[in-house]
Amino acid sequence: MVLGEGRRALHTVTWRAGSKRPLRSRFLALRVRPAGIQIRRAHIGEDLPVCWLLAEWPVGEPDPAKYWLSTLAAEVPLRHLVRMAKIRWRIEHDYRELKTGLGLDHFEGRTWSGWHYHVTLVSVAHAFCTLERLNPKASAAA
Repeated sequence: MVLGEGRRALHTVTWRAGSKRPLRSRFLALRVRPAGIQIRRAHIGEDLPVCWLLAEWPVGEPDPAKYWLSTLAAEVPLRHLVRMAKIRWRIEHDYRELKTGLGLDHFEGRTWSGWHYHVTLVSVAHAFCTLERLNPKASAAA
């Protein structure tokens, strides 16, 4: 389907600023109805929902390199669709920070309330660190 649309339907999208230059690539978004056997089995007697098929086709590549399915609304702009697909790096970064920097993986208790207390404190610490990082008035570490 994406190959059928071809390179003429691609749009260059910048999704965020990188460390050296803005991150951008070529994308194509199509409205599709998934047809996999597992999806059809899960929706017996129902029409499958129409969703977005997003394909990234970098310059110089003979075929698209990555694909995503999204249930975002039909009116969503392509740029927003790409940003949501590419946000995985932020999630992985936050999870690594929670584990290594804030001790999410240090809990050794055996109770639900103890685990809940630990995760709550780590989450609050992460929120504080994030807000401090985003605060333009925060003083730099010496």
